Amino acid sequence: MKLHHRVDGPAGAPLLVLGPSLGTTLDIWQPQLGALTQSWRVLRYDLPGHGGSAPAASGLTIDDLARAVLDLVDAVEDGEDGAFAVGGISLGGAIATAIAAGQLEAGQLEAGQLEAGQQESGRQEPGQWQAGQQGRVRSLVLCCTSARFGEPGPWLERAALVRASGVAQLAPVLAGRWFTAGYDGRWVTDMLEHVDAESYAACCTAIASCDLTGRLAAITAPTLIVAGADDPATPLDQALTLAQGIPGALLRVVPGAAHLASVERADTVTSAIVGHLGGDSGYAAGMRTRREVLGDAHVDRAVAATTGFTRDFQRLITRYAWDEIWNRPGLDRRTRSCITLTALVARGHLDELAMHVRAALRNGLTPDEIGEVLLQTAIYCGVPAANAAFAVAQRVLAEED
Repeated sequence: MKLHHRVDGPAGAPLLVLGPSLGTTLDIWQPQLGALTQSWRVLRYDLPGHGGSAPAASGLTIDDLARAVLDLVDAVEDGEDGAFAVGGISLGGAIATAIAAGQLEAGQLEAGQLEAGQQESGRQEPGQWQAGQQGRVRSLVLCCTSARFGEPGPWLERAALVRASGVAQLAPVLAGRWFTAGYDGRWVTDMLEHVDAESYAACCTAIASCDLTGRLAAITAPTLIVAGADDPATPLDQALTLAQGIPGALLRVVPGAAHLASVERADTVTSAIVGHLGGDSGYAAGMRTRREVLGDAHVDRAVAATTGFTRDFQRLITRYAWDEIWNRPGLDRRTRSCITLTALVARGHLDELAMHVRAALRNGLTPDEIGEVLLQTAIYCGVPAANAAFAVAQRVLAEED
């Protein structure tokens, strides 16, 4: 099963995978996208038969969907440890929970292949495939979701109704479950018009059979649970089950929100998610400063050249050099440029010196002031070092003139 997906955010950033609720598309995360892509490379996906994803066959399980999402992760994540954060709304949250628990069961199709001896080349046995998956999940975000979405009967009835009458006819009922009275969420309910009925029904049967309660204790990732205070679809008691079952989980209840709290109270939910994932807030601040000082062209080249081998180093210098040092209030950027030029001359790092001569111009130093800095280095760093530095600076200043 291949799912349509989209990746946004800086190439060197860590991966965050976000899943939608039943009946919506990857656009359901649009209210959070701007804030999250400051620090994360965000992979959003469509459920089968939703948005751009191909229709699905019947017999889906939550674990089938979780495997399909992990296939996407493996296709886009080239880091050595393969670590990522994952989250989701409603059905997408259940998929994220299954991934974080790391105990996926073989689906019907896969089991049939194994019995027939037709397993794909290089594909791991189910027991092997499950091993270590939860260790890859660095953080978990669960929005208005559940370990068990009530009794199977109503979900199977909805599946039958959709197969008979289509998905769009559910819009009036779902609008009252997704949003509190008076909220205009038509841009979301309009997504139902582009959902394949059989795929929607297949997802309903997956929800009907979903019970992740026994797996919650296996989750080791830091977990945020977001619940709408007025959510009739996944009421607060279901959020409490998650919070009590997942070790160390934090629960955030959003007032004045129904099932799609991330839409109806977007600012509140975005702030909660960013705060939970905020270990990388310094990356966003550092990247802004890095671009302002070194220029977009240089930073874009550095990001494009980032590999799994160099990613951690790029993140290190962005967070610590460009945020925790360059963003300290004690010195202005002009002064920091003077200090940096001096240090680079002293150590003979001429390639870096050329880059920081350009940066010094952006930070407001004039060519004459750069010359004064280099002249002083002749006394305190040595004439040969200053001579080489003047040659580099003269070339750069001529290029920038």
